[in-house]
Amino acid sequence: MISTRPSFDRELQELQQDILRMGSMVEQQIYNAVESLVKKDEKLAKKVIEDDDIVDDMEHQIEDKCVKLIARQHPLAKDLRVIFTGVKIATDLERMSDNSIDIARTTIRLLGQQYIKPLIDIPRMAYLTREMVRTALDAYINQDVEAAQRVCNSDDEIDHLYSQIFRELLVIMMEDPKTISQATQLLFVGRYLERIADHATNLGEWIIYLVTGEKKELNN
Repeated sequence: MISTRPSFDRELQELQQDILRMGSMVEQQIYNAVESLVKKDEKLAKKVIEDDDIVDDMEHQIEDKCVKLIARQHPLAKDLRVIFTGVKIATDLERMSDNSIDIARTTIRLLGQQYIKPLIDIPRMAYLTREMVRTALDAYINQDVEAAQRVCNSDDEIDHLYSQIFRELLVIMMEDPKTISQATQLLFVGRYLERIADHATNLGEWIIYLVTGEKKELNN
């Protein structure tokens, strides 16, 4: 039996709230992962890893809700885009969570080591990626194309910071081969953050698609 439109609208709003909760959880994971690295906090790193199950459950619940909405409501046009983008956004958020877990695992691998350089650019990258996620979630709720575009544009700054980290660590490795192991791990962290930013850019693209119906590749 197909429910009434008010009921359908309420379910779409619940879907949005589910995505916001998942996004907030992932944003906290990003923060905790890098904080655990900076502070060499094993307990916090393990919490990031343990939270993976919660994020996975959130993604599965969102996917299940979307499937049921399609099956019951047979949505058309804009409503179908809302459901479709909900699935896509949840997928990108789950992948951000996976990258955060990778950072937390790096923390554990580096426990007991003195860092070969102060961690300045990595926390800066993390802050910017979290801002991208937060802006994207706000744009999603408000269906704000301009804000979504800003998220996509922010990716350039992330790429610049990663290039800077890469160059600095490369110089350190060339000057002292004993640093190669740790430098490689820190390069991976930068790469994980760059990937999170790429997924945040994907969110911006999906939001633009949600509002306009046009899918544009903005993550170059």
